[in-house]
Amino acid sequence: MSTAPPPVSPEPLPSAAYTVVSPRTVRASVLTRGPWDPGHQHAGPPIAMVCRAIESVALEHGLTHIARLTTNLLRPLPIGELEIEVATDYAGRNAAHYSGQVWGEGKELARFTALAQRESVLVLPETLDGHPLPLAPRSPADSVVQRMPFATQRVGYADLVENRIASGTFFRGRCAAWFRLQRPLVDGEQPSGYQRVAVAADSGNGISAVLDLTRYLFVNSDLTVNLLRRPVGEWICVDARTLLAPNGCGLAESQLFDEGGLIGRATQSLAVRARAS
Repeated sequence: MSTAPPPVSPEPLPSAAYTVVSPRTVRASVLTRGPWDPGHQHAGPPIAMVCRAIESVALEHGLTHIARLTTNLLRPLPIGELEIEVATDYAGRNAAHYSGQVWGEGKELARFTALAQRESVLVLPETLDGHPLPLAPRSPADSVVQRMPFATQRVGYADLVENRIASGTFFRGRCAAWFRLQRPLVDGEQPSGYQRVAVAADSGNGISAVLDLTRYLFVNSDLTVNLLRRPVGEWICVDARTLLAPNGCGLAESQLFDEGGLIGRATQSLAVRARAS
């Protein structure tokens, strides 16, 4: 009678996704590992770290709402040290435009632009078209706990976030999933709502995949998030669908929610290829 080999011990879980090395340098832990290559980060966590840097600069101008964050992913982001630079392109009374760059291993890896706005109290008419804003399909409490399908014994993004399915099924077309950070981005820091959105929104093309992950690649080279208000609470819902064209290109589009309702939208441009056999 043969004896099955003992299970492989999983890697120990780091306490946070990143360690801050200096004001402009961070070091990624294996909690950022993505599904495409074991040496590369999922794009959500580093986008969140750039958002963190942009929020800090915007606060100096009295601007507290990140209305738009656009990411251009130039190269894969390695699990290692990253340098984050943020510049103010224009700062006005009620809005400012920012740009950012991420560097690693001597190469520019990603570029960013963002719009920050000044928040103020505004009393709205009781009846507006499209209002009250819609809610997610189900609340986190009423949704089914589900682990990412690409999760293995190797520590990665699936260990950084907790997921609950509000509608649909992972990797089988349109799907709405709640995301909650199980560990902080940075030790000792409470992530902002904007950072929570950034971690989750880049997963739209994954959770709504219409092709078999083992046979196809459908990697996004960008992410644009538009938010109409500040996200509140720990949970972010991404209600995503993927649309493909017969030219090897595609689009993932997501509605974003917190427990209070719709907060914005996200889009990703996809490069779709069959995996080498």
